Amino acid sequence: MGRCVVIDGIHLTLESVVDVARYGSRVALDETILEKIKKSRSYVDQAVDQVLNPSIPETVRKNRLIYGVTTGFGCHKEFIIRNREEANQLQRNILMSHACGVGALLDPEVVRAVMLLRLQSFAMGYSGVRPELLEWIVELLNNRLHPHVPEQGSVGSSGDLCPLSHAALVLIGRGQASVDDLSADGRWFRGKAMEGMEALESIRPALAGKGLSIPYELSTKEGLALTNGATVMTAIGVLACHDAWNAIRHADMAGAMTLEALGGRTRAFDPKVHSARPFAGQMQSAENVRRLTAESALTDKNGDVHDAYSVRCIPQVHGAVRDSLAHIRKVLDIEIRSATDNPLFFEPDPPPADGISEKWDYSAGNFHGEPVALAMDFLGLALAEIGSISERRTQKLLDKHHNYGLPSNLAPDPRIQSGLMMAHYTAASLVSENKVLCHPASCDSIPTSSNIEDHVSMGTVAARKARTILENVENVIAIELLCAAQAIDFRTGRLPGLSGETFKGIPGKGVAAVQQAVRSVGIRAMESDREPSPDILAMKQLVESGTMIQAAEKETGKLH
Repeated sequence: MGRCVVIDGIHLTLESVVDVARYGSRVALDETILEKIKKSRSYVDQAVDQVLNPSIPETVRKNRLIYGVTTGFGCHKEFIIRNREEANQLQRNILMSHACGVGALLDPEVVRAVMLLRLQSFAMGYSGVRPELLEWIVELLNNRLHPHVPEQGSVGSSGDLCPLSHAALVLIGRGQASVDDLSADGRWFRGKAMEGMEALESIRPALAGKGLSIPYELSTKEGLALTNGATVMTAIGVLACHDAWNAIRHADMAGAMTLEALGGRTRAFDPKVHSARPFAGQMQSAENVRRLTAESALTDKNGDVHDAYSVRCIPQVHGAVRDSLAHIRKVLDIEIRSATDNPLFFEPDPPPADGISEKWDYSAGNFHGEPVALAMDFLGLALAEIGSISERRTQKLLDKHHNYGLPSNLAPDPRIQSGLMMAHYTAASLVSENKVLCHPASCDSIPTSSNIEDHVSMGTVAARKARTILENVENVIAIELLCAAQAIDFRTGRLPGLSGETFKGIPGKGVAAVQQAVRSVGIRAMESDREPSPDILAMKQLVESGTMIQAAEKETGKLH
């Protein structure tokens, strides 16, 4: 938090994106990128000069047409630009005409990630934009001026055209934006919504200090560059993938607590078992559970030869999710360090002798969101599995027929109390909702722009679904942790009502540290009925904070 992320077009990491997006880290440009950006820009300027220069033979000028620079966009590619004024107006028009989003606004952290990823793409030096455009994006980020971007309207190709147009409008003094601030717990708070020019005026001193006058005057290619690329789906995906790793670690923790509360068998987590099927994620989850439950007086006490799948197969299910997340991270890691607009400009090798016979632009399809779309559908599916197995463990903790002597619904007095009965209903509701959301978006396509753009990825829909599934799963894990903590209190004797015929004892050091972390933040044991909703919210926030992991690692060493 608070560090400066330097953009050189090569070394951006997922962690750096999170630092800038979520924690407000500042951004700077590495000066080494400027020469390549200027050279790419020179190709655009030369090509436009040739197309608009009547002294150059018409056959050469026609060969120098550049999509979206000296022609219209999409199905309007047949229309040819006649002069520089039209070429510049075309770029301004694409931002205004494509800003047709609807729905709720993207969170400021997502918008910041979007801006950073466009900056990174331009820094690679293939987009044909001017260095000033990069400086503008840096200033918007560092002054926390965030465009207001509706989340619906993208089909995921040609890039996220609609939301990216909204994100760029403030540059030309249009749209809405706000100067936002961070709370102590790292959450963005939106400032007053301002119209484009008013928003720019609010940071005029900072812009003036960099020699940037307002509004920004778009030149050839720049409007198209700002709107091209699978950037919104990637921004949502990077943040969701980061949070998914946190969720799976807490799922291991919740599973370990449930294993303790149910007196489960530890042989299922033995290293010999997992070396016989050596998936990396499976071995990591098994090791986490072993460390968390080490020195437990509760495990191996229920008398069964083995436990139900939701407990016995924690490493296999959680591990498969871990391996899935590793693949998704690889996809995102490539995408955030890619040039994704169209056309791209490359230096000819060798350079043409006459300077005009070679085309520098390559109109292609790096904007297509398919790689990210498939990964986002996979992310949603993997996350849903965490929630699915967690809900089954919660059911076992609450069901007096399967919880090995714990009170029904973990209520100290089930005659007059419902205990945590309804918390399971909420978990069941969220898990079922996730089953609906798991339907893949990327298997759909709908033609746009008069069938020129006839196959699209729907990747932004996939990313938004994955983010919703993640939020649901975080709540499901929070509910399991809440129930497991209540069950541990019965097993240790902190709560009355446990049958004298069943086992009691102290959990492993790691689980005990987690239990202490839960109780120390004010999530009290449920000694009598009260509203569980505030406790679920508090537990979810505890999951998001990572506090329980830090507490456990003081006893267990580094967890995977």
